[in-house]
Amino acid sequence: MQKVNDSSFASSAYIHIPFCRRRCFYCDFPISVVGDRQRGETSVTISKYIDILCQEIDITPISGQPLKTVFFGGGTPSLLSAEQLQKILAILDRRFGITSGAEISMEVDPGTFDLAHIKDYSSVGVNRVSLGVQAFQEELLKAAGRSHSVKDIFAAVDLIHQVEIPEFSIDLISGLPHQSLDQWQDSLNTAVKIAPTHISIYDLTIEPGTAFGRYYKPGDQPLPTDETTVKMYQMGQQVLTTAGYEHYEISNYAKPGHQCQHNRVYWENRPYYGFGMGAASYIEGKRFTRPRKTKEYYQWVEHLITNHGVIDWEVTPKEDVLLETLMLGLRLAEGVSLAKLTEEFGEDKIQEIHQCLQPYFQQGLVQVADGRLRLTDPEGFLVSNVVLADLFNKLG
Repeated sequence: MQKVNDSSFASSAYIHIPFCRRRCFYCDFPISVVGDRQRGETSVTISKYIDILCQEIDITPISGQPLKTVFFGGGTPSLLSAEQLQKILAILDRRFGITSGAEISMEVDPGTFDLAHIKDYSSVGVNRVSLGVQAFQEELLKAAGRSHSVKDIFAAVDLIHQVEIPEFSIDLISGLPHQSLDQWQDSLNTAVKIAPTHISIYDLTIEPGTAFGRYYKPGDQPLPTDETTVKMYQMGQQVLTTAGYEHYEISNYAKPGHQCQHNRVYWENRPYYGFGMGAASYIEGKRFTRPRKTKEYYQWVEHLITNHGVIDWEVTPKEDVLLETLMLGLRLAEGVSLAKLTEEFGEDKIQEIHQCLQPYFQQGLVQVADGRLRLTDPEGFLVSNVVLADLFNKLG
């Protein structure tokens, strides 16, 4: 029988809340636009979705331990009422259990919540928020199609500080149209002054089907040049590490002791539940993704209930598990454990990996240290896609 990469059973859950006021120009996530006036307290559409979502959770077979992390992503989860959030958490706890002290994360957008909302989110268990800032310049927010202003950002930060949410993260995007190095430097410095416990930096990717995908092709002006985006990455690494943030993953920085525990589940290729429209799960060696459109998702949940929670999906082949483990684990600064790779995939496969990576060892882009295979920072991280593509071509 194939050994499944499931040494610790699922103890994490991702909950997709697909509602947004509008679709940002770079976004290809499965979302539903509800406009500026709708919130969970008043929207029949949002209420119906929460009901269907809870039905999905309630019928899902238990495959693990009590939950240690729960992550509400989107979309814009801060459009939900605290009562709706509590309803989801209550059914998760009833179905799977939630451990005392579990990391309960929630993505929030500036301008979508007030002091009462954030207090109520905290009171029902949210202890980590990720604020979708993206940029601190009004013109860049407009260019990206964001629904909030710079004023909204600082108001949101003030509310989060007032409530004293224990874990506070900020998201920024580099490589936006018209974005200069000076603007990027200003965004980094402003983020450091705000002093969140965690900062995520994402390099803009032009996705087909998005507004940006219609406006631009990679390399088009006014997108920054490749040389400029490399400088932005290096600048981010230098500014944030100098300010005391650990660069623990390609796109993520944290104060010591404040890494995102939920996201580490993904990077360490551990199993997790996913719930909601477009959400992915990795359970008992099987990966599967729910439909990305509302109607199809509702039909899928109906079928799931009829099928008593059973999902017919193939176990991921061992060769794919290896590639996934490398693709995800090499995103971490600590890399992947060679001992664990050897135990799971055999010494011959490790030798094959070493042989494939020889050119990158020689260039100082990949190294082995403390028994772990890892990319160097920032040089190796900057070419991670090239290194991984080479691994996939030679090992796949």
